[in-house]
Amino acid sequence: MEFIDLRSDTVTKPTPEMLEAMAHAEVGDDVFGDDPTVNRLQELAADLMGKEAGLFVPSGTMGNLAALLAHCQRGDEVILGNKNHSFLFEAGGLSALGGIHSCQLPNQPDGSLLLADVEAAVRPDDPHNPITRLVCLENTHNRCGGTVQTPEYTSQLGELAHARGLKVHLDGARIFNAAAALGVPARDLAAPADSITFCLSKALCAPVGSVLCGDHAFVKKAHRARKMLGGGMRQAGVLAAAGIVALETMVPRVGEDHVRARRLARGLKSNPAVQLDTELPATNMVFFQLMDAVTPSEKEVVALLKERGILVNPTGPRRFRLVTHYWINDAAIDKTVAELAAIL
Repeated sequence: MEFIDLRSDTVTKPTPEMLEAMAHAEVGDDVFGDDPTVNRLQELAADLMGKEAGLFVPSGTMGNLAALLAHCQRGDEVILGNKNHSFLFEAGGLSALGGIHSCQLPNQPDGSLLLADVEAAVRPDDPHNPITRLVCLENTHNRCGGTVQTPEYTSQLGELAHARGLKVHLDGARIFNAAAALGVPARDLAAPADSITFCLSKALCAPVGSVLCGDHAFVKKAHRARKMLGGGMRQAGVLAAAGIVALETMVPRVGEDHVRARRLARGLKSNPAVQLDTELPATNMVFFQLMDAVTPSEKEVVALLKERGILVNPTGPRRFRLVTHYWINDAAIDKTVAELAAIL
């Protein structure tokens, strides 16, 4: 059975053009800096983000952790949201491997941090305190519904942080979704950040990898951190080739996923058994809750949909996130709406 897979945009598979590029990639030893395809990907990524340099890493989690290790010393503090990916979903690496203390502020419904909260969280220079070193943002914001942070907001946050001697790291795993939603270049969203990580393997459909971008001095530190974390790859051009195709062919079309997410939300809105978090999603994620009168549990809903060829994941008790991507077409959306109505 060919499934309609709405669990995440991480399930995307490489396109035929990517597979062709991978098969014919020119490679070298990337640990020595000799892989021309990796080098080209890093240069292309840095240019798209408006940064001096890029670093190809196996995953967004490694990219975020390498950034934290490059910016912070052991015992330093990072300010981030209580729904931030690095805090919730990266196995506590910032503290376990980096010895970095975290100050978790409440994310607002749109994923932002209140500037006043950030200001108040900056530690005074006192030997009793950890040193506040870094502020982390996320754009789009996963657990806040795929919401976007505007250039105006990120610029204000950057000005605040830099005025107090802090650096800013942006987890831009889905930065091209944010850019498409706002109708601005991704570099505008990355401009206030000293470093940014973005994923090639979500909406962009590449099989593996993320790129971490910043200035030359930062990337040199991050390169050492990548080695420490076991991320030094050899003939990685085989993977980087797919990333280049992803940036060249997938970036212009990610807005189509948002259109289908809105189609899905409109379909679900007419179902009295579910309650949407928002009437229309900001990007490619649709969050909804089962109403109290619904008999099947979230686990039963997962099983019933799987029997009908649809894969979903709950994000909590009676709560779901459905994610659209390149491999989800209009027919898949319409079938999902119909099957959910049938089982609920």
